Amino acid sequence: MEISVLNIEGQDTGKKVVLNDSIFAIEANDHAMYLDVKRYLADQRQGTAKAKERSEMSGSTRKLKKQKGTGGARCGDINSPVMVGGARAFGPRPRDYSFKLNKKVKVLARKSALTYKAKDNQIIVVEDFNFEAPKTKNFVALKNNLKISDKKSLLVLSAENKNIYLSSRNLEKSKITTASKLTTYEVLDAQSLVFTTSAVEALNKIFENK
Repeated sequence: MEISVLNIEGQDTGKKVVLNDSIFAIEANDHAMYLDVKRYLADQRQGTAKAKERSEMSGSTRKLKKQKGTGGARCGDINSPVMVGGARAFGPRPRDYSFKLNKKVKVLARKSALTYKAKDNQIIVVEDFNFEAPKTKNFVALKNNLKISDKKSLLVLSAENKNIYLSSRNLEKSKITTASKLTTYEVLDAQSLVFTTSAVEALNKIFENK
């Protein structure tokens, strides 16, 4: 699949770049994408929620009333979960929500997500570029030139670039990543994928033997 290369002014350079069919035109696997997105979101969870259980409360352990003969329900101490201000039964404890996924499944999920974006014509390729200084207005101008200012975009670079990252940091609908850190969730979450030409080459190398 060939796609035209644009410059940062949004103009066609006359160059073409080939999107590898083994990455951008496979038979998509929705379940693999579901598992990889689930894994990604689970990894983001802190897992620090904690509620005190009965044995951890500081209240008295005295039995509040006798077991029988009161006409009401039996009752234990003030820390009972059924009492107002009491402990919580089976409350949350600190835990790790992350889980492992096979490498081949993660690769399949990323390729599937990229395939969907290619089919929907949501991929743009631009020439390699750099900003002399980190300025938000430069990145805003880039999005305007590419006609994606109102869309949630993901710019994929071949390597980290501090000036480009700082220029986009304050923009709500803009995100920057590198080809090696690209995730299924980020691909699916973006309405427009913008690759630099070197990022496409880097992506081809990453998936070359996978």
